[in-house]
Amino acid sequence: MARNQQWHDDYWLLLMQAYLSKPTGLKPVYCRRMVNLSMELHIAPQLLHDRMKQIALLSTPRIKRIWREYSNNPRKLNRAAQLLRQMNGFGMADDFYNGVDIQETFESDFRPISPDTQFTPVMLTLILNLYFQLTPLTMVAETPEVQALARLLRQPVADVVEVLDIFQHCDPYLNRNEVMFSTLFPACQSVWQRFACGAPEQLEAYARQLEEYFR
Repeated sequence: MARNQQWHDDYWLLLMQAYLSKPTGLKPVYCRRMVNLSMELHIAPQLLHDRMKQIALLSTPRIKRIWREYSNNPRKLNRAAQLLRQMNGFGMADDFYNGVDIQETFESDFRPISPDTQFTPVMLTLILNLYFQLTPLTMVAETPEVQALARLLRQPVADVVEVLDIFQHCDPYLNRNEVMFSTLFPACQSVWQRFACGAPEQLEAYARQLEEYFR
């Protein structure tokens, strides 16, 4: 059995709560608050962002009504949002869905690739974007861009350098045929296959958006 969460009108309350959080207004697609809400609702961040645009424009009578009722009463909105969350799975969502296969898409990109690492596919994607901006000789701990990305990801510089080295093994143009034993290799190879064959400017634009999650 799969649970594919779809939009429900009650979710306007949760999305408005995010919209009204400081700084009030339309949030970046991949800011942490939007991603966390997306993970909670199993609705992709891009789709939530499109819905939030409707709030910004007060585009429907229903949104206008909710705005009139809650926009100037944050306590009332917070109570309504809290009640809605408590009703999820009758207040026991984890137990309610225990043993049920959850149909997920984007969620795994924001979760660690294995229990023994903090790296997520999103983090590897940012490192891959940096990979295409450097040469092999500059993929070292002393390079300022490597240090800056490590700080953004809150990871040791040496670990970022390790991922850059793994991507060199994924790069067919470098012809590095030695065996790679890193446990990160399968995930790096998967990210390489997803993005390396596309236009570099598309990867860079996506990476710029993803950076918001770590700020």
